[in-house]
Amino acid sequence: MSAASGTPGPVVVVGGGVVGLCTAYHLAAAGLQVEVVERRQLGSGVSRGNAGWVCLSHSTPVPAPGVVRYALRSLGRPDSPLYLRPLPDPAFVRWLWRFWRSSTPAAFRRGYAAVAELNRDTFGLFDGLREAGVDTTLTRPGMVHAFLSPAEARHHLAIQREMADGHYPVPDDITTGAEAHLLDEALSPAVRAAYLVAGEGVVDPEAFARALGEALAASGVKIHENAEITGFRSAGGRVTALRTTDSELPCSAVVVAAGMRSPALLRLLGHHLPLQAGKGYSFSVDLDPAPRHTLYFGERRAVASPIGGTTRIGGTMELSGNNNRLDWRRIVAVALASRHYLGRWFDDPDDLVGLIRDPWVGGRPFLPDGLPVIDRVPGHDNAFAATGHGMLGVTLGPVTGHKLAEYVVTGRRPEALVPFRFGRLRR
Repeated sequence: MSAASGTPGPVVVVGGGVVGLCTAYHLAAAGLQVEVVERRQLGSGVSRGNAGWVCLSHSTPVPAPGVVRYALRSLGRPDSPLYLRPLPDPAFVRWLWRFWRSSTPAAFRRGYAAVAELNRDTFGLFDGLREAGVDTTLTRPGMVHAFLSPAEARHHLAIQREMADGHYPVPDDITTGAEAHLLDEALSPAVRAAYLVAGEGVVDPEAFARALGEALAASGVKIHENAEITGFRSAGGRVTALRTTDSELPCSAVVVAAGMRSPALLRLLGHHLPLQAGKGYSFSVDLDPAPRHTLYFGERRAVASPIGGTTRIGGTMELSGNNNRLDWRRIVAVALASRHYLGRWFDDPDDLVGLIRDPWVGGRPFLPDGLPVIDRVPGHDNAFAATGHGMLGVTLGPVTGHKLAEYVVTGRRPEALVPFRFGRLRR
């Protein structure tokens, strides 16, 4: 039976990022009455400043073999690509312990396989959005993986070829020597090995969110911006209304897709979600020449994307608690990392203030096993959650919305969502 059947009112989606907006879009496309509630403006959270990748080759769980050892080496090094700052918080310690337990080879392979299966229809769904008139801004220039060492490039390609398992094309070998940096004219001669994964995509995430909002409004979806959810009214195991600071919204069902705000909302429904912020940093800069592809800087784990006529450079994973404090040292670290691959586009870190635009930090929501939750909330027939996508919110947004809308409409969990159920977190 449909989760929304038999109860008057719209399906209310809480969260105006890419995941929430894609879910609202597919619910509306299925013929349901839908409303969206966002506590700020649409697309103003983590969706705004990310690298905009729509990719299969980097759709992997963050907990991976060796990642904890790498994180421990970052202690006291705020310039490290993965920076761990321990907090005197028992919940944070428990999260780290579960993260470590999820970084075994077997757990990583299970998680990778689950994401790969969910990703199967990703580009088809982006095509469907475009055909329906949504300006996704998606282009598919491919992704160049750039390295300073041929040995590192071969190691990375070997792992990627093994994991790809036919889900996406991978080149047979790397390009080395003077020809490597020619795969993209923005790369410097210091790049001594590289390879191209064809077909990988990039969007302008802020423009994509804005286009989704416009499409929703045009289809009759009511959007509440600057509206904070303060509680829920429930009866008989069903949510009947959402309370905001100044009103109450009746609903037939609710979807919580609010990123790092999701745990507080789910606690109001009696459910604990162990979500931590994996803080990422980015900024925009005008380069000449500018990258034509998305770029992955292998040894330094930084990235660059051509977005909106400029270049967005991003990187780092900072585990320092649930906050959005911008540490300028991390911006400098990302810029310095990029200089190994893009050349000396600046001479002194003091120059960065005048060169870069829109320095950004965002708390990407991570569960300890690195996979999102896309499921019905236990104990509630008509409440659902879609959160914890980490760095994959843009890539997985359309397929999350499509599969979750199917779940809400039919009442039956799609097979592809089984690995992302709540129950796995109780182990």
